[in-house]
Amino acid sequence: MERRLHLRRLYRVGEHAMYAAYYQDGSGRNSMRAFMIVTLLLVAITMALSLAHALELPGKLRLKEATYKSVQAIYYPGFTIGGFAEIGGIIALAILLYLTPYPGARFWWTLAALVFLVAEHATYWLVTHPVNNFWVQDVAVSKPAATFFSMLRRKQSGDWKDVRDVWEASHVAKAGLAMLSLISITVAATFFAGSE
Repeated sequence: MERRLHLRRLYRVGEHAMYAAYYQDGSGRNSMRAFMIVTLLLVAITMALSLAHALELPGKLRLKEATYKSVQAIYYPGFTIGGFAEIGGIIALAILLYLTPYPGARFWWTLAALVFLVAEHATYWLVTHPVNNFWVQDVAVSKPAATFFSMLRRKQSGDWKDVRDVWEASHVAKAGLAMLSLISITVAATFFAGSE
């Protein structure tokens, strides 16, 4: 047990020495600052897209079936392309977490941001995506898009309002998780700025 604690202390000392050497000439700090800004931007795009869907909810609940289905088709391809920000944000947060010294407040806030964004993305694949095919089934899409939308497809039963409610609720949940991720990485960034 004592040996394990001693090795853990040596690892931390070595880790802090590595970061100190990296930041010594200032170029490492500038690189980390630039990477933090890119990460914040990717998480903010993810939050903005999810929030846009959530803010449409009150108005969309008033639409009749034909109008609602027409409106649903307008999201492709714009929001699909914007979805790459989610993947980019997850990758950027994972890299940032790896580069952040452990332990420390900035590490834990970055970890929280990553967990929230992964949960947001998982909500898409587990709840939103299975019903997306329902909305684009009558829309002419490319073969790659048709393949994408058919992944994890579930046969939809029941009223179209049931599918609508699942889709809309998933976007409210995604917006909340993305907002928590953005708040967390912003708090982490303030710790980074405060360490100058």
